Amino acid sequence: MRLATWNVNSLNARMPRVQEWLELAEPDVLCMQETKMADDAFPGLAFEAMGYEWAHHGQGRWNGVAILSRVGLADPANGFADGREADPDARIVWATCAGVRVASAYIPNGREVDHDHYHYKLDWLGRLRSHLEANAEADAPVVVAGDFNVAPADNDVWDIAAFEGLTHVTEPERRALEQVLDWGLVDVFRRRWPHDGLYTFWDYQAGRFHKRQGMRIDMVMASQPLAQRVTSVLMDRNARKGEKPSDHAPVVADFDWGSAA
Repeated sequence: MRLATWNVNSLNARMPRVQEWLELAEPDVLCMQETKMADDAFPGLAFEAMGYEWAHHGQGRWNGVAILSRVGLADPANGFADGREADPDARIVWATCAGVRVASAYIPNGREVDHDHYHYKLDWLGRLRSHLEANAEADAPVVVAGDFNVAPADNDVWDIAAFEGLTHVTEPERRALEQVLDWGLVDVFRRRWPHDGLYTFWDYQAGRFHKRQGMRIDMVMASQPLAQRVTSVLMDRNARKGEKPSDHAPVVADFDWGSAA
């Protein structure tokens, strides 16, 4: 099973790029973030014509998450089932694909340290951990993939000094992310590739992409039964090139999981 995650930064603006990439990369499951469209605007028929079932949780001009699957899609659900009020934003959608419980997640940005949105971000990550505790088993096949808006370590940014006082690298954010991982998830890209200079996001400003000044904030996190069956994992930097690219690149993980479908 090939599973990918990609913050497309507006499906309206990037639909031709997404279709082209699907044909090239042939993922069995694609988790998308920042679709930036309402549910009734989602181009489901176009994806169905390519052989994909889909689940989308949209919010018009902001946020929006989706799962595409050509290996079956069952039990879709939006948001958290943690006994609390519904999340006001469209930031996570769940579905079961080939026997794997998959989440496509778009973690809040945080904006500024100590901003209300920063505290919302920390709480959101705590809710993700609580949802997993209440609704999943760590010894079952689970994937949480998406744009986490947290760089887990200093070598996940091009220059840690440039981020002093900024979000994405603070200890509370990293600790909240670590608590999600501690539920029983593995950052499969970093396990395979511990090297510096490997990023998934480059700001459009200041020529960051060409200067290789990026961040690694997009991740595929898998439970141990899946993490042990990773055959390859990569970041497709080429998808960040060309005309009207997203500012994120896809992360692609292959799992030896065919017999589980």
